[in-house]
Amino acid sequence: MTDFGRTTLPFCSFVLDGERHVGVGIGTQVLDAKAALPDHAALFADGSLDAFLASGPDTWQAVRDALLAHEPTEHLYDAQYLHEVGELVLPFTVADYVDFYASEHHATNVGTMFRPDGDALTPNWKHLPIGYHGRAGTVVTSGTTILRPNGQRRSPDGEITFGPSIKLDIEAELGFVVGVPSALGTPVPISEFDKHVFGVCLVNDWSARDIQAWEYVPLGPFLGKSFATSISPWIIPLAALTRARVDPPAQTPTPLPYLQTDEPWGLNLEFVITLNGIEISRPPFASMYWTGAQMLAHMTVNGASLRTGDLFASGTISGPETNQRGSLLELSWNGTEPISLADGTTRSFLENGDTVAISAVAHLDNGERLELGEVLGTIVSQP
Repeated sequence: MTDFGRTTLPFCSFVLDGERHVGVGIGTQVLDAKAALPDHAALFADGSLDAFLASGPDTWQAVRDALLAHEPTEHLYDAQYLHEVGELVLPFTVADYVDFYASEHHATNVGTMFRPDGDALTPNWKHLPIGYHGRAGTVVTSGTTILRPNGQRRSPDGEITFGPSIKLDIEAELGFVVGVPSALGTPVPISEFDKHVFGVCLVNDWSARDIQAWEYVPLGPFLGKSFATSISPWIIPLAALTRARVDPPAQTPTPLPYLQTDEPWGLNLEFVITLNGIEISRPPFASMYWTGAQMLAHMTVNGASLRTGDLFASGTISGPETNQRGSLLELSWNGTEPISLADGTTRSFLENGDTVAISAVAHLDNGERLELGEVLGTIVSQP
């Protein structure tokens, strides 16, 4: 269990005596929000975060203030409201899911691999945050078993076959959780990011690279991505990460006005990826080229509406160093350079039985670290 301390205050849904409850992480325990916060109990009545997410920034802050106003020895943290963390379930109803491609290092690595004789970045990459729509119904919580997907594949000699993916991969990402919806036809300006987005979670966007490679031209990812996306069960409020904000990388050329803001910010987060308990990478989120606010502004600039529970993710987080790459595709350079694990085995892509865990910490400007939880999944073969 992650130790969230006393100020992170992440939200989750947990099962107690067969019933679903909204919880708040306090240290290594979970606080029953409905029981401990009677003034806000209606927001947590159904055991999900849906009503709370929709309530908006003023209520989000009021609940946070109520949680921060009490010491562990006072009434709010009475032992009757604190529980050991047991079964955690998907904390909100995922309305829509969008995945972006916001890391310049990741996009450059992929472009170099697949377009060695051309430009690594496509002509549009530095003008807009590229993304695709995924399947909300296959977003699952951490710990859910991941079935190896079947699909069409094209061999190097051109043979078309069908069967289980042989290039199953991970993508370490950060997810943004929308609370307040927007009206159809009304873009959300970049300045109103905090009015709509409640918090973040960790994401593993599982990817079948061989299925993806055959299907993605000309319309992009489909079956290679839609079989499963895992998220951490804890939703970290943006309010907890204010002191983790940092300047994002400089953007050249200057983006169009709807993607500009006077005070752009990224987040100083460090991810850790382990494969079967062995660390294989430490991707830094601070190096992401496009910010969360720019992703939201671009996602709605055509008038597309937001719904409570919308989830949009950053895309693979990769840094400039080899040990900062956020996918096996990059770490093994598409299988040509298998990575060696500390137990003596090697991997290019995932094998059945492999367990991947992605965790992250936020580095605050006062030197403190906030744990952000973990997203975990194990690969199994189709029945």
